[in-house]
Amino acid sequence: MAAAFTSSPTSRRQFLTLLGISAAAVSCGTATAGGGSGTGAQIKTLKYQGSVGAVSLPELAADLGYFEDVKLEWVGNTISGPQDIQSAATGQTHFGSAFNGAVIKLAAAKAPIKAVISSYGSDRYSYAGYFVLEDSPIRSARDLIGKKVGMNTLGAHYQALLDTYLSRNGLSKADAGKVEPLVVPPVNTEQALRQKQIEVGVLTGILRDKAVASGGIRPLFTDVELLGPFSAGTYIMTERFIKQNPDTVRTFTTGVAKAIEWSRTTPREKVVARMTEIVKKRGRNEDTTALQYWRSYGIAETGGRIPDKEFQLWLDWLGERGEIKKGQLKPSDLYTNEFNGYGKG
Repeated sequence: MAAAFTSSPTSRRQFLTLLGISAAAVSCGTATAGGGSGTGAQIKTLKYQGSVGAVSLPELAADLGYFEDVKLEWVGNTISGPQDIQSAATGQTHFGSAFNGAVIKLAAAKAPIKAVISSYGSDRYSYAGYFVLEDSPIRSARDLIGKKVGMNTLGAHYQALLDTYLSRNGLSKADAGKVEPLVVPPVNTEQALRQKQIEVGVLTGILRDKAVASGGIRPLFTDVELLGPFSAGTYIMTERFIKQNPDTVRTFTTGVAKAIEWSRTTPREKVVARMTEIVKKRGRNEDTTALQYWRSYGIAETGGRIPDKEFQLWLDWLGERGEIKKGQLKPSDLYTNEFNGYGKG
C-alpha cells in the first residue's frame, strides 16, 4: 500500500507542470477541438471524457433530449478533474469538469478558459467524509498533528477542505503543516484506514456507504458540515470556443441545467433506472453497481448557476498557500452565467 502514496511537493510540481503545458499549448494555438470551422458554422458535436460506470450531467442531458441538435462524442474516460480540464484547455475535448480550485490554477497559468455551469457539489446526500477508526483517539483538528490523511489527489478539493477545517479550528500554519496528506487510490482508502497505514481517510459515494455499513469507522468531519451545501466543481470551455460557438454553448449549458433540475425533481429510483439504461446502451462493458448508490449530484444552486462565493473561497485558499498571487484573479474572471437559459423568459 505504501507504494501508492505520493509526497505533497512532488504531486504539486507535477500538477503545476501540467498546467504550464496546458497554458503553453493553448497560447500556441494547438487547441484543435476548441475553435469553430472558420466558415461561420458552429460546432455541433462536442468531444468529452466520461467516467467508468457513471453518468455525467451532459450524458444525462443528451439522453433526455435536452441538447437539441448538439451531440456528444465520447473519446475516453478520466479519473482526474485536473486532467479533464487540461484536455479541454488544449483542445483534445470541448469541455471538462474539475474542482473549482483546479479551475483557478489553470486560469492562473494563463489558460484562456471559462466555467459555464456547476458540475458537482456536496449536500446531505452527496458529500465527502473524513473518517477515522471508531476507537481512534482523534477527536479534533489538533489531534491531526503528525497524522496521515489519505485522499485521491493533492492540491485539490479534499486537501483544500482539510486545510479549511484545520484553519477554522484554530491551527496555526506551522501546526497545520505537520498534518500529512497522502495520495491513496479511493478503492484502497478503507483498507489503508483499517490497516492503520493512515489515520484518516476521505471516503465518498458508494465507497463511503459500503465502509460505513461495515462498521468500525466514524466521520471526524464532512465537507457539508464544514461549509454547508455547496457546488464544488464546474464545466469549463475555452474562451475561443465560447466566442465562436455561442449557440452551441447555450444549448449545452441550458441542457445541463435542465438535467440538474430533472435529477432533483424526479424520484430517485427513476433517475437510477435511467442512468442504468444509459450505461447499458453505450455498450462499454461497465459495472452498473455503483449507480444503485446514487442519491444526488450535490449541486447547490438552481440550474447550476455559479455564484461568486463558489470561487472566492478557493481563491482565498490558494492565495494563502502562495499558489496564486493574491488579487491575481477575481471570481468574475473565471465564470459566466450568460449561456445558462434555465428559468429565463
